[in-house]
Amino acid sequence: MPPPPSAAVLRPPARRRGPLGRLLRRRPRVAWTARERVLASVFAALFLAALLGPSLPTPPLALGAFADTRPWHGLANAMDVLSNLPFALLGLWGLQRLRRLDGFDERVPGHTLDCTWLFFAGLIATAVGSGFYHLAPDTLRLAADRAGMAVAFAGLIGLAVCERVSQRAGWAAAWTMLAGGLLGAAVHAETGNVLPWALVQFGGMGLVLGLAALRPVPGALGLRLGGVIGCYALAKAAELGDHAIYALSHEVVSGHTLKHLIAAGAALPVLQMLASARRTP
Repeated sequence: MPPPPSAAVLRPPARRRGPLGRLLRRRPRVAWTARERVLASVFAALFLAALLGPSLPTPPLALGAFADTRPWHGLANAMDVLSNLPFALLGLWGLQRLRRLDGFDERVPGHTLDCTWLFFAGLIATAVGSGFYHLAPDTLRLAADRAGMAVAFAGLIGLAVCERVSQRAGWAAAWTMLAGGLLGAAVHAETGNVLPWALVQFGGMGLVLGLAALRPVPGALGLRLGGVIGCYALAKAAELGDHAIYALSHEVVSGHTLKHLIAAGAALPVLQMLASARRTP
């Protein structure tokens, strides 16, 4: 009498999962940390404020009422256009550093790397969008300007969250800020309501300010958020003092031109972070 078939023989062959099956496969749940819960609450509050808050009109500074409108060799608003070049140069420098760092993937957590790529790509997008806007400022071009800024903001916020909260929260925060920034730019272009964009910009930097007060998580690369916040504050002050700075400098440079130059400096702490990662054995 032949022996009974074994369980292995009776078991049907395992079906290979396709891409959709792998995506829908159940993963073990990992509890949220306290910092992740607070972060989610902040984003929920910003979303509700954008949805339920009053409509805010566009301030004059965002409508093209800039101090320095001098052309140069046929280039309209030359100083405000050309002062975007540092964004492009620093963005290209950062991307080149990322590409040439040997063994970088092993030294830096994955989502920190992803957010860094997003940030430097966003600087290039900012240079293109802002230069396009300042050539002939209008509402539609302003949306292009803000779309580029949204990419850079998303990468920066993601980096800050990776450093102070967690890797998974950083990548989620980056995508949330990117979606919010693009939607905020679109809402303003369609309705004139600047509130959603203002919440992305000021809420995002307020979030960075709060994260700077927290201790970095294990494995953080030491991104100096204080330098980022300082650049943003000085750039915003220069923007608000556009006409006053232009007058005080005897029409040599405007506050808005200085705003671009100072804001580009926010890339320096990120470049320093990359340099320290490369030195790490």
